[in-house]
Amino acid sequence: MSSTSSNGAAGREAERAAGERSEAAGGHATPEQVPDPELKRPGRRTFSAEQKLRVLEEADACTEPGEVGALLRREGLYSSHLAEWRRRREEGTLGALGRRRGRKAADPLAAENEALRRRAERAEAELAKARRVIEVQGNVSALLGDLLGTEGADVSTER
Repeated sequence: MSSTSSNGAAGREAERAAGERSEAAGGHATPEQVPDPELKRPGRRTFSAEQKLRVLEEADACTEPGEVGALLRREGLYSSHLAEWRRRREEGTLGALGRRRGRKAADPLAAENEALRRRAERAEAELAKARRVIEVQGNVSALLGDLLGTEGADVSTER
């Protein structure tokens, strides 16, 4: 008996072509196993109020066992969606049925108001600084005038 026939696994591995080796046997990953970097993850699905009401009407019309489950599978929904949408429908918040989740959009007027308020505060601070500079310049001018005025008076009397 040859060594290939006594060890069947080694013989089968030797018979395989280099491109047919499995990943466990030291081969490289096939293109199907490598994720495509250009694929984008799907985003969160959103439903309009009309879509939600349509699904709720269809669910309410279901009378046979299993119909609601079939509806949910067909629409790709969970029973928790129906429960939440029914609760909101009973509250009478039709607008809430179509509202988006997450942080509310900033009011453009409030943002503009805030920017103008900050600009006015900066202008007031610069004005106060300018007034102090002018006050200091006036004091320096008065001191120099007093010094020059007294020295000028002494010089004119000595002549």
